[in-house]
Amino acid sequence: MSGEIPTLTKRKLQAEVIGPIYAEMVAQIGEERASAILDAAIRKAAIAEGKYFADKAGGQTSMADFVKLYELWTADGALEMKVIRADAEHFDFDITRCRYAETYREMGLGKIGHLLSCNRDGTFCQGYDPSIRLDRKQTIMDGASCCTFRYTRSQAAGQ
Repeated sequence: MSGEIPTLTKRKLQAEVIGPIYAEMVAQIGEERASAILDAAIRKAAIAEGKYFADKAGGQTSMADFVKLYELWTADGALEMKVIRADAEHFDFDITRCRYAETYREMGLGKIGHLLSCNRDGTFCQGYDPSIRLDRKQTIMDGASCCTFRYTRSQAAGQ
């Protein structure tokens, strides 16, 4: 997608700022509260980002356009994926290598990587197209061998 910063680069830059802030929050208010705050903030940011891309599409979102957005998330070899199904109602794939997880671990942020990236995946849809839902059973970030992404778009709710 022309003009957009590759998402892996964006997430690494964000993590360089968020990491020390999170560490300070943990020191002052504890890990549970710090994680809850970070989770809420990242989810709100994901919804806002979804709205941004929906606005760029003139509010006329589709599963095909959603699939095209994955060019941002996979840019620079950030994800190795095996597409299982891609049609007007489904985008099903497995991630077999996740450089997001690798990057967060290298930065010493593996413990919060799911908050920084994974939680965005389904939440993004709330802003982009609420008729798209994610069902994911496992992630590499949590130690699985692959991430299972199963996006479904309800045509009844779709445009």
